Order: sequence, then C-alpha cells, then structure tokens
Amino acid sequence: MRKTRVGILTFSDGRPYIHQNLLPLNRRYQEGLRQALEATGEIEVVAGQEIIWNSQVAQQEARRLAAAHVDLTILNYAIWCYPHLSAMAVNFAPGPFLLFCNLNPGEPGMVGMLAAAGTMDQLGKKYARVWGDIRDSAVLAQVMTFIRAAGAVSKLRGQTFGLFGGRPLGMYTAVSNLDQWNTMFGLDVEHIEQEDVVRYAAKADAKKVAAGLAWLEKHVGQIKYDGAGLTPEKLALQVRSYYAYRQIIDERRLDFVGTKAHGDLTDTFVTVDVAEAFLNDPYDWDGPHETIVASTEADMDGALTMQFFKLITGEPVLFSDVRHYDAEDDAWYFSNSGTHATFFAGRSKDPAENLKHVTFYPEASYYPAGGASVHHFAAPGRVTLARLARKGGRYHLAIVPGEIVQFPQKKMLQKGSTVTPEWPIAFTRLECPSGYFLTNFPCNHIHGCYGDWENELLRLADILNIEARVFRA
Repeated sequence: MRKTRVGILTFSDGRPYIHQNLLPLNRRYQEGLRQALEATGEIEVVAGQEIIWNSQVAQQEARRLAAAHVDLTILNYAIWCYPHLSAMAVNFAPGPFLLFCNLNPGEPGMVGMLAAAGTMDQLGKKYARVWGDIRDSAVLAQVMTFIRAAGAVSKLRGQTFGLFGGRPLGMYTAVSNLDQWNTMFGLDVEHIEQEDVVRYAAKADAKKVAAGLAWLEKHVGQIKYDGAGLTPEKLALQVRSYYAYRQIIDERRLDFVGTKAHGDLTDTFVTVDVAEAFLNDPYDWDGPHETIVASTEADMDGALTMQFFKLITGEPVLFSDVRHYDAEDDAWYFSNSGTHATFFAGRSKDPAENLKHVTFYPEASYYPAGGASVHHFAAPGRVTLARLARKGGRYHLAIVPGEIVQFPQKKMLQKGSTVTPEWPIAFTRLECPSGYFLTNFPCNHIHGCYGDWENELLRLADILNIEARVFRA
C-alpha cells in the first residue's frame, strides 16, 4: 500500500524585511517537521519550496501541492504570520487540513496558528489543530493520528467497490446507497455477476491451481477431507475461485469487494471462504500481496468499515458476526463462516506460522456445495473494533475497544462446538458491559484490527462530519 502523501505549507510575516529576517528559522522548522514525518516510514512529504509571505506565493505553493496529488495539507506556523495567506492557500491546497504550530514564547507560532484558525472558522473551513515540538513523541503521535485518518479519507476517494451478487439473506444493513457513497466518500460501485466467478474459475491455470493446492496441503495444520463435503477436488475448486477473484479484480480495477454467496455459490458451486480469507490476508501461496478487503454476505458498509481500517493501519481486517456472549468467561464469540484472514490465527506475516494453527473443516450442511471452512482461534491481543452504520439515512460510527483472548485448546474447541464448529472464532472481551453493547451496537457484523486505533477512528469521524460513539464502561 502506498505511503500517505503529505503536503506542508509554512507561513510567514507579510512585511518583506521581517519575512527575510526570519526565513532561516521558518525553513528550519519546516525541515524538522519533514524529517520527523518521513522518519515514521509511513509518509511521503511534499514540502513547500517557498515560505509563504504574500498571496501570490500562497496560491503558487498551494497549487503545487494540488499538482503533486497530496492526500492532505499541514499548515505550519513557526512565527506570527498574516492569516489571509492561510485563507488564500486553502482555496487551492488539498484538504483535509491540519494546523500545526510550535510552542516558544520568543517565536509566536501559536499566535499565528490561532489567528489562522479563527479565519478558517469564519470561512467555514474544516480543519484540526496540533501544537508543540514535533520531536516530542506525544506530539508526533497526535500528528500521525490525524495523518492516518485524513489519509484514509483521501485514499478512499475515487476507489471502486466490487459487489458480487445482491442483497444477502434479507439484510438491510448490508446494502448501501450508491448516491450517498459517492457524495460522502467519493466511491463507485461495480456490480458483478457471481457467475463470473464460476466462469473465470474454470479458466484458471491448472499448474497454478495444483501448486496452490499442494501449498495448502503442506502448510495448513489439518485438512479434514471427508470424501463428500470436502475433497481435494473441491479444495482445488476453491483455489480456482481465488484466482477468479484476483483476475476480475485486476481487470475491473476493483479496490475492495463483497460477495453474496449464500444460496447461490454456496448451493451450486463451492463456498468462497478460502478465497475471501486469502484476499484479506497479506499473502497467498504465490507470495506476499497487498491485502484486498473482501466482505462476506456482500456487506457494503461492512466492507467500507474494513477498507477504512486497512487504509488507516495497513493491516489485515477482521470480519465477524456478533455470534454469542459467554457470561461465565465474559467473552464474546465473534465468528462468521470462513472469512477471517488466516493472519489472525498467529498474528504473523509468515503464512507458515499462521497456517499451522488453521484447520480446514468440511463446510456446514447448510452450504450443500461444500468446500473447506477456514477454522482457527484468533491470536490474543488488544483490538479495536468498529462499524459504520446508518440511522435515518445518516452515518454514524461505533468504536469498540477490546482484547482478543484465548483459552486452553480443549476449552476453545468445546466453546466453539456450541456455535458453528467449522467457523473461526475470535474470543473477545470488550471494555463495555454486555448489556450496553447489545442495547446500542448497530449491526450483526463487526470488524477490526489488532492495536489501539480509537483516536484515528475518532479523527476519521470528525473529518467525515459523522457522530462517533466509543463503547466503554
């Protein structure tokens, strides 16, 4: 996944003699900011060539950032500077906008930032503020939080979601409004027949399919062939379906996808659990690849939530049902067919490390076409879960901090047998009471990544002008 491209514009005093006198100081602060951001490894900086001290330079530098296709712009204040220059620049520079200043009594960047912020408020321009020494890890963390969120919003714009099939199992929450997606997020939706998966699978390279099957048989912990629901032939067909998705995604330039599957592919072809798992993974049998968000049950807002997670974190994203709450162990069972990326089995970028914890079970009986269900228990660790949802036509964001936990293997197998034994499970403890969660969570599907991404999601909601709720006691 490409780095986030960040523009920096630094502002100065409009009086020529003051501007020239403080030019070295302004350049030093801009260079310090550039170096700190690039040192994270996440950022490509496009820094201003000239420090902005008049309206002509403001327009020139802002247009240059636009031509460089930056994802967001940092307005940098190291000294007092004329606020109208910021007003001029944001007419041309790409947003979202972050106003950043130093804190130094002898160098009044804070005054410059506050004057610019008041100007932005009067003009109705959206922005955020961070202040302090960029060499301070806490200050850099605040800047990076904004950059990750703003970068996700910008990178999403212009992407295409591939929708295989229609509404699944009568779920309103899985179907989104194309007009709203385009207006709010800049997204398009390409509708694709599920029969295309069948057709493309038939044309997959036989040698690649055989190599993929052999790789799975070598690395997956157990493959429980039963001679009926799961056979080498059906697993090979699932490998073919994966190649079908990859070819369709490439040909139609899709950025993320969702598949109905239920009642169609699951009845007459084969389940696509293996394909969905390895699309969401950072690897397959051919080697490493950028994760491709794939939601099951053609859940559009689920896929959108997952894509935001991917663009913020760069990590594989979980897709699950909210299946059960176990009061005895205070654990939620987050589980859904085979769509969990195998990454979650071991939390490693090494597929061999993850797959040794994976079992391929024959699909459950209500998927008569058969194939393998990708089963594992998610590795323990802090996790941030979320769901974008709509109420009365307006989007809101539920943010659910928690921790994935594990129990002794025998106990996990016993607990898993009480739901759908073939499916993967993330046993998760949340930071909110079960009653609060069940009263307020907006959907049957939940998504997330390892790590603490709460602040990034709050920034994301602010940039998108949607309400966010953190589910915490």
